[in-house]
Amino acid sequence: MFDFSRGENMSDEKMNEQKEVQMEEQFLEEPTQDDVDSTSSNEATNSQQKEENGIVVKKAKKLIVLETNPQNKIKKEYHRRKISNYGEKSEKTEKTFGDPNAPRLNINDLTNLSIQALKAEAERVGVNLENLNSMKKQDLIFGILKNHTDKEGVIYASGVLEILSDGYGFLRSVNYNYLSGPDDIYISPSQIRLFGLKTGDTVSGQIRPPKEGEKYFALLRVESVNGEPPENATTRILFDNLTPLHPNEKFNLSGADSCNITTRLIDLFTPIGKGQRGVIVSPPRTGKTTILQTIANAISINHPEVYLIILLIDERPEEVTEMQRSVKGEVVSSTFDEPATRHVQVAEMVLEKSKRLVEHKKDVVILLDSITRLARAYNQVVPTSGKILSGGVDSNALHKPKRFFGAARNIEEGGSLTIIATGLIETGSKMDEVIFEEFKGTGNMELHLDRRLSDKRIFPSVNVKKSGTRKEELLLSEKELQKLWILRKVLYNMEDVEMLEFLIDKMKKTKDNEAFLNSMNQ
Repeated sequence: MFDFSRGENMSDEKMNEQKEVQMEEQFLEEPTQDDVDSTSSNEATNSQQKEENGIVVKKAKKLIVLETNPQNKIKKEYHRRKISNYGEKSEKTEKTFGDPNAPRLNINDLTNLSIQALKAEAERVGVNLENLNSMKKQDLIFGILKNHTDKEGVIYASGVLEILSDGYGFLRSVNYNYLSGPDDIYISPSQIRLFGLKTGDTVSGQIRPPKEGEKYFALLRVESVNGEPPENATTRILFDNLTPLHPNEKFNLSGADSCNITTRLIDLFTPIGKGQRGVIVSPPRTGKTTILQTIANAISINHPEVYLIILLIDERPEEVTEMQRSVKGEVVSSTFDEPATRHVQVAEMVLEKSKRLVEHKKDVVILLDSITRLARAYNQVVPTSGKILSGGVDSNALHKPKRFFGAARNIEEGGSLTIIATGLIETGSKMDEVIFEEFKGTGNMELHLDRRLSDKRIFPSVNVKKSGTRKEELLLSEKELQKLWILRKVLYNMEDVEMLEFLIDKMKKTKDNEAFLNSMNQ
């Protein structure tokens, strides 16, 4: 809308200009938070000149557009800043970049502390804060960090990047379920462009304290992106350009814990492979949350190389706490007392983070509880199209949850994204029925739970007849497959209750699934 004041020497080669902008943005010239918070702010374009002592910024102009009256009259004000020669290192610069003995602090160490431990730490370091006992956890962390930088300490941080519509971004913490807070780290648009960063990238680096008039800590140097050197982020292949394949590598859920009947049933009748897109079809109170916990623990124990995320949408707070304490993995939640926009934001951040990891050839597993409630949240958020399906579902509401679920795939170039989601049925809601029918044929694995079995206190309440995995021949050996087909023929003529009791009884008498299948010959 407005032209930037570009200054002199803008005809230099692109490579020299990129180096100069990198040095400036990385160390000195990050925009202030007041600038980025104003919707009328524009980034300055700086002209630079190389000299013998280092890089000197000759001139910098920043165009600030101010709305002065209701008639939208525009007033231009040029704010000029002169930056000292970086080659002449000051005492503070030497402390920040060159002194290995400078006190170091990592924000992630603070976020892992309890609120009581943070209060004790704040009192120990002498943080002068009013109403210390009534402050939130994020405000306490902000005060401790500010105190540390006043003592010329060095701060490091990492977080998941969320890029806003204005071009700049913030590093969000998983400890707060990617909720914005005062201890978020600001990343300038030029840093995002320079390293090719995208929403969902896990960025680590050194940060600096807020300057006068700023609100947030700002990233000073990018040291790693998704656990790898930042240069690798510019050469990765986009997730949408990767080649999807059928899952062909099986998760061994039984492993050392072969006494767990739930994992043995899943391994045998509904095997889960890397890149699986599975649905746990569940009526209320049939043990779906317990099965998710069992799957999560089995993956974390038997496949430690897999990055595990448990996403709880519209769940009860006590369920979230139980999951955090019982599962070794990243638990991200948005409880039922949060608005629908919050459910959507959390789900999209988790999906983007998973995509970025898969682009770096990592294996990622998302356990979602539940896809039905996520679709309900999207139904409230999307603009109405005027076309309403039965149950009050907007015709456009299911596109994004389908995109979330459809992201699960095995990648030919390396890496995989596995999504196991729960789908609610028999809730008495017509909307839930419509949502389930829309997702019914999209998965390549279904695990059905039966209310009649759970009412008789038979767990796991798995209906083996209805459960199965597409292309299971890619996950099971030929010997296992032949015996499994024979077993299914035998079980077909049994009643559901009799069938599950028979399976549980036989499995308890054998050490593992291999011994169970071999016992069929006797």
